[in-house]
Amino acid sequence: MKTANDLLRSKEPEIWAVTPDSTVFDALKLMAEKNIGAVLVMDGTTLAGILSERDYARKVILAGKNSRETRVSEIMTPRVVCVRPGQSIDECMALMTGKHIRHLPVLDQDDRVTGVISLGDAVKAIIEQQQFIIAQLEHYIAGTDALANRGS
Repeated sequence: MKTANDLLRSKEPEIWAVTPDSTVFDALKLMAEKNIGAVLVMDGTTLAGILSERDYARKVILAGKNSRETRVSEIMTPRVVCVRPGQSIDECMALMTGKHIRHLPVLDQDDRVTGVISLGDAVKAIIEQQQFIIAQLEHYIAGTDALANRGS
């Protein structure tokens, strides 16, 4: 069973983040440049929150705020759902589905961020795992059929 750490090893190692004092505009610019749907909000090495496109849509656009004047700290989600490196991809997927979130920071034993898993990352990993199992089963069945046909 693949873990969060296995998934992170197969991805780009970059962690994209802004500070709580950054403007929402700067955070959106970073998300657009990196083609990502959320950025971590880091206060030094401490995870302070996460800012997603959903936060922007609901807390800036619908609230009539200006993204060039609004600070990330005003609209970020401060209570971030996180996972540990050893948690399975299935656990990560269940957590994201249950909490209606699309991004999971991975924290080591010292609560340092080691990466972020997206819902897309988890889905891709699960599909790859299922394709591997299907290929193994097909190989097994083909081998069994070959043995059975030899006896005929």
